Amino acid sequence: MLNRLLDGFEGKLTTSKYAKIEKCSQDTAYRDILDLIDLGALEKDEAGGRSTSYSLTAT
Repeated sequence: MLNRLLDGFEGKLTTSKYAKIEKCSQDTAYRDILDLIDLGALEKDEAGGRSTSYSLTAT
């Protein structure tokens, strides 16, 4: 998944988009995203609720 993001993924990453790309449930997508946040690969954008999105960290 990170390779896809690094290779020019356009737009915001959401749990729905992650689930479609990885062909998994939204619950699994959310857990995977939380793991990537814990690893420092992703960060949660400021908007929350139904519009929650994630970005690659600038490291």
